[in-house]
Amino acid sequence: MSRFDDVREISPALLEGVRTAAHPLSGRPSDLDPLIESIGDARFVLLGEATHGTHEFYQTRAALTRRLIAEHGFSAVAVEADWPDALRVNTFVHGEGSDASAADALGEFQRFPKWMWRNREVEELVTWMRAHNATVAPELRAGFYGLDLYSLHASMRAVVAYLEQVDPVAAQRARERYACFENFGEEPQAYGHAATYGYTPPCDDQVWAQVVELQRRTPLNARDEDARFFAEQNAKLAADAEGYYRAMYGGRNQGWNLRDTHMAETADALVAHLSRKGRKARIIIWAHNSHLGDARATQMGDQGELNLGQVLRQRHGKATYNVGFTTYSGEVIAAREWDEPGLRRRIRPALHGSYEQLFHAVDLPSFLLLMKELGEAASGLRERRLERAIGVVYAPRTERWSHYFEADLPAQFDAVIHFDETRPLRPLDVDAGYEEEDAPDTYPSGL
Repeated sequence: MSRFDDVREISPALLEGVRTAAHPLSGRPSDLDPLIESIGDARFVLLGEATHGTHEFYQTRAALTRRLIAEHGFSAVAVEADWPDALRVNTFVHGEGSDASAADALGEFQRFPKWMWRNREVEELVTWMRAHNATVAPELRAGFYGLDLYSLHASMRAVVAYLEQVDPVAAQRARERYACFENFGEEPQAYGHAATYGYTPPCDDQVWAQVVELQRRTPLNARDEDARFFAEQNAKLAADAEGYYRAMYGGRNQGWNLRDTHMAETADALVAHLSRKGRKARIIIWAHNSHLGDARATQMGDQGELNLGQVLRQRHGKATYNVGFTTYSGEVIAAREWDEPGLRRRIRPALHGSYEQLFHAVDLPSFLLLMKELGEAASGLRERRLERAIGVVYAPRTERWSHYFEADLPAQFDAVIHFDETRPLRPLDVDAGYEEEDAPDTYPSGL
């Protein structure tokens, strides 16, 4: 039995220490001043979330993102989304392309879970980015990019489409390499299963050969420099996705580690590309807490998993600043099962022995904690507690095992923002309805 299975008392000294260190949030822009000052000169600002469907998380990340771009010259927003889907948004925020609105520009996000990026909160940020970029010189405009690796087939099509414009012979070579996947249609999991168990030869040599060929291409002109880089990132995504879909059948850690390493490599490549003309690029990353909080301070790390936040800290030290977000209760957009519609669902009150329960006891609607400001009275925060993580699926009946892990929060994050009661995202699509309760309120909270 875990030491967290029984009720864990909160010491008055710890509670008072957290309350003393907390910066209450009232909704004023100046509430974020202490956080922005703490971020300082960091080049990678990582903004997390405890769920993939909470309004307050997106709203606060957007407010902070706008200030970092407008007041501190940040170059890009990079999100937990696929590279080709996000590039359409990037085109829009740069005042290019044929999309008439931010909602149109978000149209590539059709893979589950659509609500994660097709929502009013992101729409408003993207609209703001386009308007802001129209007021500054082209070299000072901020872009919108994806870090994830699920878009195997879309990325391969993007590579071929680029080469068709600049080198049709090279495009044909790319088609021949990518034909390795053609027996599996649009089902990369089917390819991964067949390649892992020897039913088909793996395609790793072909996809990496395509990466190398693109890397050796000399851009035709300044405009092609961006296009070639975008194509190269799509080729790298296809190569890492090929490995990821095989790793799915080799154990969870292998696939998770490959995915988060890919996101870190993409972030580094993006900063290098945006810095090529002498501008010291700085980027804001939006992803789940489980990707951004340093895995070495969690049960995940104990089990052999690394993550994006850990890799960037290891590579860039204090140039990486990460912010976690937590909630005690409220509503969220989440599905019952993978690939099912997102529903407005009630989040159960946080479990005893969790950080969220401790923050609820602080008795503030919302607040900011800067870890460097924690005094001796708050040293108990450094003892491992439960921390909640809800992804695109919420399973309240098995909440303890599905959505909690042990963590040392001050070692995970440089700052944490807590909202005690939260609301759901506002999806652009109308298929996110309400659901009935999963179980009575008396259902055991520890299961």
